[in-house]
Order: sequence, then C-alpha cells, then structure tokens
Amino acid sequence: MTQNSASARFDVCAVGNAIVDVLSPCDDAFLSGQSLTPGSMQLVDQDQSAALYAAMAPGVEASGGSAGNTVAGVGSFGGRAAYIGKVAPDTLGKVFSHDIRASGVHFDTAPLVDGAATGVCMINVTPDGQRTMCTFLGAANQLGVEDIDADVIGDSAIVYLEGYLFDPAPARAAFEAAAAAAHKAGRKVAITLSDTFVVARWRTELLEFIAASADIVLANEGELAALFEVEDFDAGAAKLAAMVELAAITRGEHGSVILRGDERVSVAAYPVDKVVDTTGAGDQYAAGFLLGVARGLTLEQSGKLGSLAASEVIAHWGPRPAVSLSDLAEQHGLTLNA
Repeated sequence: MTQNSASARFDVCAVGNAIVDVLSPCDDAFLSGQSLTPGSMQLVDQDQSAALYAAMAPGVEASGGSAGNTVAGVGSFGGRAAYIGKVAPDTLGKVFSHDIRASGVHFDTAPLVDGAATGVCMINVTPDGQRTMCTFLGAANQLGVEDIDADVIGDSAIVYLEGYLFDPAPARAAFEAAAAAAHKAGRKVAITLSDTFVVARWRTELLEFIAASADIVLANEGELAALFEVEDFDAGAAKLAAMVELAAITRGEHGSVILRGDERVSVAAYPVDKVVDTTGAGDQYAAGFLLGVARGLTLEQSGKLGSLAASEVIAHWGPRPAVSLSDLAEQHGLTLNA
C-alpha cells in the first residue's frame, strides 16, 4: 500500500474545478461554425458560455469537473473518497454538491458567497465520441489556500490534483499547500496533466511542480508529448519515469502504459461495442488506477481497474459511471484487496 494508507480515512482526496457539464451532440460543421478546435478544451467567459449554450443542440446536464468525476468513480468502486472544490450557492452549485455527496464522496468546501456563478462546461460531442469543451470556470477558479483542509488531506492515502486547476494563480498556491500537507502526513501526491492546451500554457511551471511535489503523474500520450516536446512515446515515457515514483499514460484504444523505475507494464483497453462519448474516460481511468494503488494492488491490477472504468464511461453519455463499478469489477474478476 501507499505509505500509511492502512490508517487513512480516505483512499483518494481530489482537488479540482467543481463544474457542471452540459453535453450535446454536434457535427464537424457546428464546431467549425463556432471556431472550435475539435477535441480541445478552452476557457471562455460567462457571455461566451451563454452564447454557445444558445447555439448548441438540446443536451443533458451532469455534474462534472475532471477530479470530481474521478472521486465519483472511486465511490462507485466502493472506495473512500473526498473532494475539495468551489461552487456558488446557486442552483448548479446545489446540483453539484448533491451529486458528489450522493456518490459517497466527502465534500464540505465552503461555497463562494457574493461572487461568480458555479462553473459550467459546454461539451459538444461528435458522432465518433470525441468531445470539444468550452469551460466557464466561475466559482471553481476561486479555490484558494484557505480551502485546503489539511486534516482531510493528511487523512488521504493519495491526494489527486487536477491539471485544469493549474490556470489561476490562487489555485496553484492551493496545489502547493495541498502537496505540502500531504507530504507532511507521509501521503502521496498525484497530478493529472488534463489537457494538451493546459500543458502548452504552463509547461515550465508544470515541470517544476512535478519535479518538486508530485509522486504520481497521469497523462495521455498527447499530453506526454506536449510536456517534453517530443513525438517519440518511449522517449517521453522515459523522461517522465525518471522524474516521479509512478506514472500512468493512457493511449486510447491501445490501453495504457504504467511506469515505476525500470518497471514497465502495458495494460490493454477493455473492448467497447460502441464509443458514445469519451468525456470522462481519463477521469475514470484515474479512479480505478489510483484506488488500486491506494489499496496496494499490483500495477497491472490497478491499470485493469482503470481500463475497466474508462470502458464503462465511454459507452454512454456523461462523465460519471452509469452502473456500479464495484459490481462491474466483480463481474470481471477484479478485486480491490491486495
């Protein structure tokens, strides 16, 4: 297990942008007409978000936020999870708070009063399942050092930081505070790179943070390439493995590669009859993988839990599990016991 994880109250505590997702189907012509780069995530202001919402096809609302999706997945596996993120005391904020607590996740971050509205992400999904996201962060990026509950952090086997939250300076300071509290308690710090555009904006700062504060890094192969500015996967993987204790790199339908020192484990993707919506795939992979690591499973077992969770979420709309991941794991002969 991770250091002192047997004594931890929580397997995973995530710190991230508390966002409500609005998901709608679209075609390539719509993306072009809205000047959106397919598969990207970009930040927009409240007016831009409202204009895009008005132009989008009818859709569904679902509590999201990358790290929020991950801890919801941990809860679905039957794991013990906590979340730190900022919402406003408005309708969407109440929806987010209800949904994450209903997933079995501990959440008691104080809401933002007399400030921006709860964050929302407009997600347009093309027929191949690819998602293009426009995010109004709102209250989410008002998370600060004062919101970091050192007791919750110190009582979590792994503290998981969402790369999307790296944009605002106060949130980056909150990252530093969370990492310091985790390490003081002998816990592990994990970070997801989240998006190639995040990496492009903050490459130098991310590398500095990873070198100084991260024990575990999760990324997809595009983010890995952007982080080290190399196209050769093996070269990028080797660089990352040299920086951190543990790394997991997802490769879509080709599964994932997990690295720990000189150890390299390849895990196949679980087959899916039809990819409906890739939103949340990386988030749910992180849920299974991190829970496995927290519980002391092997790298292969942890990767399989991640792959299983990712396969479940891409087979339906929305970024969170539609069935019990605990039951699904049992059906596939996967255990959460070391």
